[in-house]
Amino acid sequence: MNDVYFMKTALAYAERGRGYTSPNPMVGAVVVKNHKIVGTGWHRNAGGPHAEVNAINDAGDQVKGSTIYVTLEPCNHTGRTPPCTEKIIDSGIRHVVVAMEDPNPDVKGGGIKRLKEHGITVTSGICEDEAKKLNEIFVKYIRTKKPFVVLKCASTLDGRIATRTGDSKWITGVESRRYAHEIRHLVDGIMVGIDTVKQDNPSLTTRLDGKEGLDPARIILDTRLSIHEDAGILHLDSKSETLIITGLNISNDKKALIERNGIKVIKVPEKEGRIDLKALMDILGDMGITSLLIEGGSRVINSALSAGIVDKIFFFYAPKILGGDNGVPVCRGEGPDLMSESIQVKDIEVKRFGEDVLIEGYL
Repeated sequence: MNDVYFMKTALAYAERGRGYTSPNPMVGAVVVKNHKIVGTGWHRNAGGPHAEVNAINDAGDQVKGSTIYVTLEPCNHTGRTPPCTEKIIDSGIRHVVVAMEDPNPDVKGGGIKRLKEHGITVTSGICEDEAKKLNEIFVKYIRTKKPFVVLKCASTLDGRIATRTGDSKWITGVESRRYAHEIRHLVDGIMVGIDTVKQDNPSLTTRLDGKEGLDPARIILDTRLSIHEDAGILHLDSKSETLIITGLNISNDKKALIERNGIKVIKVPEKEGRIDLKALMDILGDMGITSLLIEGGSRVINSALSAGIVDKIFFFYAPKILGGDNGVPVCRGEGPDLMSESIQVKDIEVKRFGEDVLIEGYL
């Protein structure tokens, strides 16, 4: 067993925090002595002990003289918890192996420097790519203060997300829809357009098998504030909030009526008659929303792609063909004139969920 093996084990522990740590990163740690793992830990939730602390506590008396493998550079500052560097120094650990440095330019390298100043040897860059992908949301947000944006859609093989009547239940199978809720659990916010609310009356909550999922903040694009005050999404029993994003010129009386239900109505500048999504990303980032899932409909998808705000896609394809040209397309709006101007998707992964196929990639 070598450094890669132990770091991959730490990464597996970090995964256990998926969906629960925002706005913090997912971090895992293992304490190794005499080539054996004697302590494990991961960051379970924001505000709780960090992975290093949990792993050191788990190792107990065996921690002195050991090596700790941690998926992210130990913090050297006091936030909601004390700095992990001090815990490591006080524990008697002699060697620290780090997957990636802290992406925050204000603190990057500080933890490693602190450890070295106290005679602890540090190795970094082990499984670095895996660690960066694990925390791709945290990496983008901490550097830009804008949410990491994921675009998800489900379509037939001929590119339709609903029939001509608007029927979309169900395009994909149970396995795909179950995975879609895993994605919801991961993100801070989920966004749809008002047409989706009117057509489907969605709850936009998270429902997971066998564990409690966290509901993302529900974000509705409604430029003219046309949502009805009795819409189901305004009256959910959920701990997360609902935000209605409108244009600047909506009625203050209607705004007050909607906000009476505990809903936030946020005015955002428009661009070509629609919400300016780039401006919205700045607003959501300032609100502490680190990640956003866009679930449609077709005009919202077109706007998001046109605005260049999408970082990652999840396109589910079901083995179904509508066979007509009057269904609802994935994108509705102006596209490019030339194929060479199309948006290139890279780092593709292809997965199967039952009979459905998922294309996952980055823009």
